[in-house]
Amino acid sequence: MSNATFTVPHPTNEPVLSYAPGTKERTALQAELDRRLRTRIDAPMWIAGHAIETKDLRKMSPPHKHAHNLGSSHHGEAKHVRAAIDAALKAKAGWEAMPFEHRAAIFLKAADLLAGPYRAQINAATMLAQGKNAYQAEIDSACELIDFLRFNVHYAQQIYRDQPVSSPGVWNRLEYRALEGFVFALTPFNFTAIAGNLPTSCALMGNTVVWKCADSQCYSAQVLMEVFMAAGLPAGVINLIHVSGSVAGDVIFKHKDFAGIHFTGSTSVFRQIWKTIGENLPLYRSYPRIVGETGGKDFVIAHPSADPKVVATALSRGAFEFQGQKCSAASRAYIPESLWPAVKKELLADLADMKMGDPREFSNFIGAVIDEKSFDKIAGYIDALKKDKKNIQVIAGGKYDKKVGYFIEPTVAVTKDAKSVTMCEEIFGPVLTIYVYNSARWSETLKLVDATGEYALTGAVISNDRASILEATDILRNAAGNFYINDKPTGAVVGQQPFGGARGSGTNDKAGSYLNLIRWVSPRTIKETFVPPTEHRYPFLG
Repeated sequence: MSNATFTVPHPTNEPVLSYAPGTKERTALQAELDRRLRTRIDAPMWIAGHAIETKDLRKMSPPHKHAHNLGSSHHGEAKHVRAAIDAALKAKAGWEAMPFEHRAAIFLKAADLLAGPYRAQINAATMLAQGKNAYQAEIDSACELIDFLRFNVHYAQQIYRDQPVSSPGVWNRLEYRALEGFVFALTPFNFTAIAGNLPTSCALMGNTVVWKCADSQCYSAQVLMEVFMAAGLPAGVINLIHVSGSVAGDVIFKHKDFAGIHFTGSTSVFRQIWKTIGENLPLYRSYPRIVGETGGKDFVIAHPSADPKVVATALSRGAFEFQGQKCSAASRAYIPESLWPAVKKELLADLADMKMGDPREFSNFIGAVIDEKSFDKIAGYIDALKKDKKNIQVIAGGKYDKKVGYFIEPTVAVTKDAKSVTMCEEIFGPVLTIYVYNSARWSETLKLVDATGEYALTGAVISNDRASILEATDILRNAAGNFYINDKPTGAVVGQQPFGGARGSGTNDKAGSYLNLIRWVSPRTIKETFVPPTEHRYPFLG
């Protein structure tokens, strides 16, 4: 066995390819999209390294063309959850004992596979299954996931190197053990990078994982599992299951070896999970780690000194990229009345330029929302906005159609009521509500932003006045875990803006930093005394 202390490669952020006309990446991506549209696949569960097929087959379809058949996902039941747990526990001893440099090498290889031969595959799968345009897929399923894998290896070594001081005659050491048991990763549809990061960040630290992806992400999850296996991940380290949330929870949260959950999803689901774990505490070997990033009602507030074009761009990009289906999406805005006419003009011009349709047509900025349930929910909010003619004016969009795909126009509403429903509740769709405030009431409006809603994920202040930026940064200190100055409130980059929020937005354990990885270890302090005492009496007793 080598006795060297290895230094992992220093990570840098993966360059974002342009997909401009005539580029190699555009040609490769279009060819992969065509190939996948002609091919139906099976999406099995993966337990102990084996593809598990069942008779419960469910059609996988693009949200923008729900009549098209991409293939079938195989869905399981409680026995498959138990099998996944057993596989994770069986694999744990060998995986945890594997030297760190070898665990690291697997995930570094996975990053290089995604950056190279699997780039078009993971982007095309994300575009078809989740309705992202080429750029949104590139920054998510390729670049962000590659960054997670590379930077997490770097942060893991940083954690391992953090050691206590030692006094003369004593050597103090800190060992970072994996958690005792298995970890449950529960991932959402909207970011393939999150679906890849939640199980792999836990596994990197020596844990074995039961991973349940969102039903609408089963298609791209197959590519992820293929990459992990191609990178040499041992069987049983990450086990992918397709079951209902209630079935998974009923088995997992009652298991004595449940060690923690890595979650991204809705606030209501996370609160129910936390409650269930609390009720089951006597069952567990250890107190489970609970890490979650949940909802957001993210804000943009503009100061009267702001550039209207900067404000409009922050709103159009922040609210409507990927149809607003980001937990960080701008969904409420506060614009001073002195600035509103110019901002409105620029914003409406931006929206008029946005084309909506199939993401395979690279000129389309807007795609479909993820599924019919989401479509109906968002349409309900839009209908309510139209009905409230006393307080609400819909100035853009407002139309929707699900005959071919789940398409909803980017919708902008202006409200007279700063505490109206769509200023407070998370919609998770292409709906932006704007409150126009008295330009002389900047400070009061900052306090209004802080007091509105239950979330605290992301937010942005747009201003050219440094004193107002300082004031906003102070008053909104707890209103957003990711706070942006003169930018949209979306687009956090791994290693640059660690992501997460507090209040109703989660545990703020900052994905993309060492702060998240530290939750997946259980440190053990080791004190070794070289010449131990042989006399119980201390000198003061003389």
